[in-house]
Amino acid sequence: MNSDDAIEYLENSIDETADGLPLELFLFVSRVTPLVCVDLLIQNEAKEILFTWRDDEIFGKGWHLPGGVIRHNELFSDRIIKVGEIELGAILEHDSEPRTFVQDLDVNKLNRGHFIAFLYGCRLLSDPDESRRYYGGVPRVGEWAWFSGSPEPLLPTHEVYRSYLE
Repeated sequence: MNSDDAIEYLENSIDETADGLPLELFLFVSRVTPLVCVDLLIQNEAKEILFTWRDDEIFGKGWHLPGGVIRHNELFSDRIIKVGEIELGAILEHDSEPRTFVQDLDVNKLNRGHFIAFLYGCRLLSDPDESRRYYGGVPRVGEWAWFSGSPEPLLPTHEVYRSYLE
């Protein structure tokens, strides 16, 4: 198979109605180019920060800021709003400009090892889905909780934001 045939095959494997690429194709893309993503710094009136629990083979277990990879032809603001809906079941607003951006590079990861991440300040316009609230014990994937400062364990990939979390 030549390069043109390979590209045509890959393009034909994309479902235009799906939100994002098929997993295998997404992981391949993440091996050959950095991914651009948004991370959400959501604070309440008490200056607590909203985190969600993650547990997966690539990033491990820990608390992280809600966030997501920007899709082709998608605006930053659209992905931010979708992350609020998908991860929190909430409506939010966000700053017009990011607070910072960082490069996260882990040369030891085959998949999803290189990101350009933009941290946006956000505010909730509706409460997060109460059924996903963390109440103690062993957290479940997708549960959320408010923290004053950085929770433990914080996912290593979010250490770059520590100064914004304290």
